[in-house]
Amino acid sequence: MILVTGATGTIGSEVLRLLTAKGEPVRAMTRDPSKLSAYGVAGDFADPASLDRALDGADTVLALTAFGRALADHDLALVEAAGRAGTKKIVKISAFGTGETADEKDVRSWHHHGEQAVRESGMAWTILRPAGFASNALMWAHAVRAGEPIPNMTGRGGQGVVDPRDVARVAVEALTASAHEGRTYELTGPEVISVPEQAEQLGRVLGRRVETVEVPLEAAKDGMLASGADPFFVEVAMTGFAFVAAGGASRLSGDVAAVLGRPPLSFADWVRDHRAAFE
Repeated sequence: MILVTGATGTIGSEVLRLLTAKGEPVRAMTRDPSKLSAYGVAGDFADPASLDRALDGADTVLALTAFGRALADHDLALVEAAGRAGTKKIVKISAFGTGETADEKDVRSWHHHGEQAVRESGMAWTILRPAGFASNALMWAHAVRAGEPIPNMTGRGGQGVVDPRDVARVAVEALTASAHEGRTYELTGPEVISVPEQAEQLGRVLGRRVETVEVPLEAAKDGMLASGADPFFVEVAMTGFAFVAAGGASRLSGDVAAVLGRPPLSFADWVRDHRAAFE
């Protein structure tokens, strides 16, 4: 039995689809199991009893905790519950660059304690560190449909944007095969790509020009605060934008190809398959 946490999210839902297609016995943990009536079980990272129920009988678990201040606590709670349940393997979805800083306003620090707990759990483990998702481009969909420019807070800085479908496929391999145990994989696409380059590729697929507009970080910060965003998360966003703009995320990995036996999907591949969202 494989327990998939975060089962209604971008990665979890695709992992669930792939596992069921393979005929694997699965259980999907979510706060609202009615969304997944065939496989769903109620569970909350902040409720140890619900974790115990969700993990009962699960040999393997996908640890996919939600972005937020409680992420590390949720990781630790899940690892502890998996230990109580006698779970044999845990695959953790982490983040690109984890452990490179201890700054709490940098997401590269958020998964560090969870990774450490997974490695010290006594279970077989695999850690996946994906780069920025191609699907993050969906935040531009309204602007693109309206013919407005995409706001660019990262200048010409690029990152190895990864298709979340590849992340899910690597996760399924790690969940179902022993060859990946004790490994930490960095998951990127095939190219380092900036926001202007993403806009150019969007335009080629859509058959029209897609513009970008440079937004200084201070202006972006003021706008987010004025909209009522949590000041802490505004600082997190600014740290992330500055990191990418400075070229900190501009490296690639061959791990997707090594695990899947084929090149990773490109941003253009993702756009072609999701063009309807921008039309």
